[in-house]
Amino acid sequence: QVQLVESGGGSVQAGGSLRLSCATSRNAFSMYTMGWYRQAPGKKRELVAQITSGGSTVYVDSVKGRFTISRDNTKNTVYLQMNSLKPEDTAVYYCNARYASYSYWGQGTQVTVSS
Repeated sequence: QVQLVESGGGSVQAGGSLRLSCATSRNAFSMYTMGWYRQAPGKKRELVAQITSGGSTVYVDSVKGRFTISRDNTKNTVYLQMNSLKPEDTAVYYCNARYASYSYWGQGTQVTVSS
């Protein structure tokens, strides 16, 4: 099965930046739609950004212009560059890989933004 490992989370002050990485175990990574989700305390998990195998991207409105999702198929890795971070971005961020009827999740990485 596909294994996903997130990294790059941490604590940062408002206005700062972080880059999350999600490394996958599959050589077939390139055919997967990859996404970043987040879940704040007491909130439902939401889609933050998504990138398809063809490079099409989708962002939740609250992060447009601040976050960028990208992928490096040679490294089987997807990234989430987060700039101009706000306290409202504080959450556990999860990597997701999806193909056909299959969907896989990482264990999550904590992002904390202080004001």
